Amino acid sequence: MKKVMILATLMAGFALSIVKAQTVNGVRLTEIKADYIQVKQIKRTFSDKVFISLEYGQNVPYLVDSYIKDDNGNKMEFDSALDFVNKSKSYGYELFQVFTEGEDNRAVYLLKRK
Repeated sequence: MKKVMILATLMAGFALSIVKAQTVNGVRLTEIKADYIQVKQIKRTFSDKVFISLEYGQNVPYLVDSYIKDDNGNKMEFDSALDFVNKSKSYGYELFQVFTEGEDNRAVYLLKRK
């Protein structure tokens, strides 16, 4: 029994050490208290991955400031905007509405706090 507890503790410690907190404009996503957030995908050049731009009413002087970043300030890559929408459930948000904007009809996802 002791070996199982030690192994479980080690695995939990390892899992927590590789988890990266997600931030936008220096604010952790878990600390955002806005009722609605807006999510857009920003395509990467020569890659299938995308960056996610998240707006919740914050002051964003540059588009790059709205990108979701890890603890080290590196932009995080996602498979698609829907990949992030699915992950946003853990932050207490659910999909509310989808609309398009711009000449390229880019999808914009509006999420609502549960």
